[in-house]
Amino acid sequence: MVTSFRFQAGRIPAYTLHKSTGQARTRVAGRDYYLGLYGSVESRQRYGELIATCASGVDIAPDKLKAGTKIDPGQFTVNELCLAFMRHAEQHYRKGGEPTDEIDCFKSAIRVLVDLYGHEMVNDLGPIKLKAVRGKMVSKGWCRKYVNRSVNRLRHIFRWGVAGELVEPTTLQKLEALAPLLIGRTEAPDHPQRQAVPQEHIDAVRKIVSAQCRDLIDLQLTSGARPGELLLLTSGMIDRSGEVWTAELREHKTQHRGKTRRLAFGPKSQLILRRHLQADPDAKLFRIRRNAYRTAVVRACEKLEIPRWTPHWLRHNVATKVRDEFGIEAAQAMAGHASPLMTNHYASKMNVLAEQVAKLIG
Repeated sequence: MVTSFRFQAGRIPAYTLHKSTGQARTRVAGRDYYLGLYGSVESRQRYGELIATCASGVDIAPDKLKAGTKIDPGQFTVNELCLAFMRHAEQHYRKGGEPTDEIDCFKSAIRVLVDLYGHEMVNDLGPIKLKAVRGKMVSKGWCRKYVNRSVNRLRHIFRWGVAGELVEPTTLQKLEALAPLLIGRTEAPDHPQRQAVPQEHIDAVRKIVSAQCRDLIDLQLTSGARPGELLLLTSGMIDRSGEVWTAELREHKTQHRGKTRRLAFGPKSQLILRRHLQADPDAKLFRIRRNAYRTAVVRACEKLEIPRWTPHWLRHNVATKVRDEFGIEAAQAMAGHASPLMTNHYASKMNVLAEQVAKLIG
């Protein structure tokens, strides 16, 4: 099916400025078309081509009228590609109806990219320009791992563009040629590896946070659950028929890989959960956003002038304790890891074993 447009007398769509991106834009039949850098010869030419095509009565396929698309997709700017990707990301990166942290991570990386090369054509971006983007991330004080992940997120945007035939495959191949930053060979700092939070620091924070945050901290330590997993819980999700309560999560971190996630709550966890059970089976047990919970803990650390930690760090405490007492498989099950390699990341005993061996034979 195709659609054609004929303008009414004196109603030719205007050539306007899209302030947030600096792009020239026009609107046809309620659809926005981004034309390139506002005021540029190229944007004026593309505006003329679009108006001429529509005014001629030539049929235009509906997919050419999607917001943010242009007649010649090979001429997308970096700004336009990022705008199109974020429309996709805001629908794709969601769990429990809420946007995930990945959206904010993409936004941070995109800000740096578009600040330097937003008006460039996507196929003009190469490893040298990507290296300049990475250099600006380093100058912002981002740690080495986060810089590498941010660069990979930018590559992901271009990979998405290749799949949508918005970017030439050779452009992505060039961007993949840039090697990641290595330890000791960059000015980007490396943060200390996450470890179990000292119990005295946990106790100190518990005393000054809200009752809801305190219960979340305690529930993490007794269940091994991720903060986001607990914040998704509703009364109806919890099976209270057995001695151990369980909850099958409909949405979780590894859901897109076909994995399942089942939380188990023993007597201590049940005492906490009872305080938050609702009559409405669909009501959330904890009425706080994940970022708000994290911020409350971080601010408490700052107020107490103790080393900063976040709720996710508590999984190190649980994984280490369970592994020491019950073994690696028990720790893997409790933490919900798809692989024991990830559990080792949380609860490695290698240093302790090496010291024990050294004591005997060294």
